[in-house]
Amino acid sequence: MTMVSIDRDGEIAVVTVNNPPVNALGQALRQGLWDAVATLDADPAVRAVVLICAGRTFIAGADVREFGLPPSEPHLPDLVNRIEAATKPWIAAIHGAALGGGFEVALGCRFRVALDTASVGLPEVTLGIVPGASGTVRTPRVAGVAAAVDLVTTGKPARAAKAQAIGLVDAVLTGDLRAGAIAFARAALTAPLPLPASQRPVTDPGPDFWAEQQAAVSKRARGEVAPLRALACVQKAAQAPFDAALAFERATFLELRASDQAAALRHVFFAERAAPRPPHLGETQPLPLRRAGVIGGGTMGAGIAAALRDAGLPVVLIERDAEALARGIANLQAIFDGGVKRGKLTPDQAAARMAGITGATDYAALADSDLVIEAVFEEIGVKRAVFAELARHCRADAVLATNTSYLDPRAIAEGLPDPGRFIGLHFFSPANVMKLLEIVPTPDTAPATLATGFALARALGKIPVQAGICEGFIGNRILKRYRAAAEALLRQGVAIAEIDAAMRGYGFAMGPFEAQDLGGLDIAFLQREGARAAGQNVPETLGDILVRAGRKGQKTGGGWYDYAPGQRQPQPSDTVAALLAGQITPKAPPADIAAHLVGEMAAEGAAILAEGIALNAADIDLVEIHGYGFPRWRGGPIFATTPR
Repeated sequence: MTMVSIDRDGEIAVVTVNNPPVNALGQALRQGLWDAVATLDADPAVRAVVLICAGRTFIAGADVREFGLPPSEPHLPDLVNRIEAATKPWIAAIHGAALGGGFEVALGCRFRVALDTASVGLPEVTLGIVPGASGTVRTPRVAGVAAAVDLVTTGKPARAAKAQAIGLVDAVLTGDLRAGAIAFARAALTAPLPLPASQRPVTDPGPDFWAEQQAAVSKRARGEVAPLRALACVQKAAQAPFDAALAFERATFLELRASDQAAALRHVFFAERAAPRPPHLGETQPLPLRRAGVIGGGTMGAGIAAALRDAGLPVVLIERDAEALARGIANLQAIFDGGVKRGKLTPDQAAARMAGITGATDYAALADSDLVIEAVFEEIGVKRAVFAELARHCRADAVLATNTSYLDPRAIAEGLPDPGRFIGLHFFSPANVMKLLEIVPTPDTAPATLATGFALARALGKIPVQAGICEGFIGNRILKRYRAAAEALLRQGVAIAEIDAAMRGYGFAMGPFEAQDLGGLDIAFLQREGARAAGQNVPETLGDILVRAGRKGQKTGGGWYDYAPGQRQPQPSDTVAALLAGQITPKAPPADIAAHLVGEMAAEGAAILAEGIALNAADIDLVEIHGYGFPRWRGGPIFATTPR
């Protein structure tokens, strides 16, 4: 297959890239573009060149198969320079996404036009690197320093309209991209050409701007190196000649590419890429998903319903009575209103989300649902009663799912006709925000049902991880050991605040005790109490002592810490010190608190893997990153503790 082809529309040449699935910039494609420049420069009949891509997207970035390998010629920075120096102006015609190296190629073109549905961006920091082919140097010359800082330090793409507003693209088109780009090229030839990006002036905003950005990026990065190095590259671009800034960017790129953080982020990238379609599903096809039902409109149920609506699925929400249903509908309205307030949704979009919700107290309303997800109180009798109703009212081929966090799904499904259609789908709260979805099949779950669980995750934009059946599945089982290890350090005399600070220093947003206060100590306490009531031998925890004293976390004004009314800032608590005084037996704690606690997480992960609860180590890392805030740039507990 020819990756780069050339045809002509009069005096306009059209260079078409065709390297499915995402037109990645592998060596063969780079060579093809390099040769196209020479061919078209030598053709006197050509006055301008349109660069367009076949398939679903413009050049979406580097070829992932080359990650970690030495660069091969032609190098991307040289290719971008060659396109910019061509004797005929090139016009990048963008559809889909122009990302990373793909957008750097577009920056080498004299003009950029994009379909209104397209996006552009420089996401390299998400892989622990910086743009390596002028992204940090040409962008400030095209769109200004502030826009460049935002683009390269966050890695977030810009949609076409925003990209045009800040100067990243010259025109936004609708309809036929090829025809529109050719027409744009012809019009451009009637006026003086703009300077190439490398020759455009750039204004240094001054030391106050850079100090502010340094503080903001440092706070957001929480130990991640690449965003700050990307900021340094943009600063260099604003303060040095183009060639010096380009050399600085390239040296930074090459240094970071060999770093531990880049290796960790590549590991996560490949794990995320593989997660939605695990090989053990083979050719099994999922069942159709056109309509869904959710049982329970509390925090979890409303979040699940909102996630389903975000994916465009109509939802029937079932509650036990009219009063509970009204609360559930109000919970959903609050979620969508919050989306409007944060600028994530327009009022019309929020109204459309709500219009797709049908509330009912009669399970008969679920008769046409393809999938029903139970999200009621975590008590086996309550859940069994729900599934008895679902068995009576749902279609025989409807997939029935439980959102249990700790209970054995086999016990929940006991007595259910055709247990092959039953599966565990463990969402994380808030379910419309958190990306992790643990998929828990029982021994009876049919292959098509399992495939449907993964298809649902893809539709919802979530990271699916299959988990075997055990207490807490993968994530909560590791969380239990992590918390127990943190309490063990506390018993050894390490201060609560010191433990939390160590984990924040490692890259977590908050430490184990802060996190418990935020979520509520009573949640795990009630689970332990339930196990004790069932006759299990569950040792008393320090958290139990606090809950029995009325300290359930921020919602009661005190948990591991004290909280002033209306404040979320944790304060050391004399009350907690008094309650736990008899539990502390000072002895030498580990020198590195974070390494010790991460090691405990990894050890539990290794046990989970050995028992077959997780299918591979990367799945455990994904669970911890997407469900529990493990710093992405460390790769997850298994990756972080594996010698390399």
